[in-house]
Amino acid sequence: MHNSFTSMEQTAQDNSQNRTSKFLRDLGIYAVGNLGSKIITFMMIPLYTYFVEQPADYGYYDICLTVIFLLMPIITLQLRDGSFRFLLVAKDDVERSKIITMVYRTLMVSIVFTIATVIAINLFTHIAYLWHTLALLIAMSLQEVVSQVVRGLGKNKEFVAIGIISALGIGLFSVLFVAFMGMGIEGIFLANIVARLTSLTIIESRVHTITRFLKRNLDTQETFIKILKYTLPLLPGSLCWWVTGSSDRWFIQEYIGLDSNGVYAIALRFSSILQTLAIIYYQAWQETAILQYDSKDRDSFFSKMFNNYIYILSIVFIAFCFLLKINYNWLVDKQYQGSLWYIYPLALSATLFAVSAFFDMGYQCAKDTKRTLPAILLPATLNVGLNFALVPQWGIRGILTNSIITYLVLVSYRWYDMKRYFKLSFFRRTLLPLTMILLSAVPYYFDCTIWQDLLFLALALGLLLYSCPQGVKDDVGKKVLNKFKGLFHAT
Repeated sequence: MHNSFTSMEQTAQDNSQNRTSKFLRDLGIYAVGNLGSKIITFMMIPLYTYFVEQPADYGYYDICLTVIFLLMPIITLQLRDGSFRFLLVAKDDVERSKIITMVYRTLMVSIVFTIATVIAINLFTHIAYLWHTLALLIAMSLQEVVSQVVRGLGKNKEFVAIGIISALGIGLFSVLFVAFMGMGIEGIFLANIVARLTSLTIIESRVHTITRFLKRNLDTQETFIKILKYTLPLLPGSLCWWVTGSSDRWFIQEYIGLDSNGVYAIALRFSSILQTLAIIYYQAWQETAILQYDSKDRDSFFSKMFNNYIYILSIVFIAFCFLLKINYNWLVDKQYQGSLWYIYPLALSATLFAVSAFFDMGYQCAKDTKRTLPAILLPATLNVGLNFALVPQWGIRGILTNSIITYLVLVSYRWYDMKRYFKLSFFRRTLLPLTMILLSAVPYYFDCTIWQDLLFLALALGLLLYSCPQGVKDDVGKKVLNKFKGLFHAT
């Protein structure tokens, strides 16, 4: 009996180590792709601020980009989420062919309808950069869906390669079109369009999703109904997400002006780096959570991952804010440097968003996507109401205050709603990183010297790393050690 119990205990331990190892492996793959692409995008910010002389011009481009993010879920019908979710658990190539054929057919029909609609609009009114916006909308929609198809097929390296190739292309073409040819905003549009289409062409030549899985006469009606039943409830939620995360640009344009929107947009570009780091975790956790949802120790495993995530977020948050503060003077042109004071609250909003995304796994794991709507409708409604109330009086400070309140409400709602899917335990030690995040606002807004900022950064990170759960240190340490051993043997 004792031997049997010991064997069962060892098996459970091995399973825990295997899934943790897989999670860290996926985390590393997604980190390479997302960080690589985001670093290149990050390098474009100084280029744009120096060669796009008028903040109002960049503000208009940001408005166009905001419209694209609004329309993408409608055009794609959230097929990016459906394709990954169903391909991940597809049993054979026949089922994969049905999914991919249905997804590509539906996307093409939607794109044709969108082009026809824009042609009709153009007959009655003139909108600056309308065709550039349409082309970028199509390119981004294709990239979103195809990349998730590739990911659903288990081609994680190719999935991250799409982002890296796309970002490299954006960087190279931006230098060509914006810096050398002086095309301004039009150059930014063209760089993004050409780079995204190029990345898709290269990846398709490697993965062959069209030639291998796209079948002309395949009956996909049943698959169509099944996937749309999953994705369509996500569509209103995506629109609400847009209201929560992007409608602030319209309020800034209306009450403050395009110049302020251009400055604010730069701060958002920087805070998107923090969101990218959260997305890395989210993508790795998404796959792990779906596959582990039916495990017997689900609640304890999910609780461990959640509390560890808070530690990781706090370390990233503090390092991000203070390293950016120390280097901001040379990163952006003078007329954009006022955006530094927006970074901390935007980073805090991004952190709260990352926490809420962790809870989103409950809806996806249980395929209960219809419950995402009330979870998003509440903060979206609150966001619009607070913008009307705060922006006319407080300006951008009202936008920033609203963003933090909105995401706090979202986290609170989802924490409560997730109890129907899994039960998370909040560990007492997790209070430390939360406290450090809040206390870091004091030195951030003080007019400190670089050495004082570096001193606080070193003390804060040292304390968080020292108090970090031993499991995180062991798992990450083993992973890093194995990487170094691999490099040593390779040489």
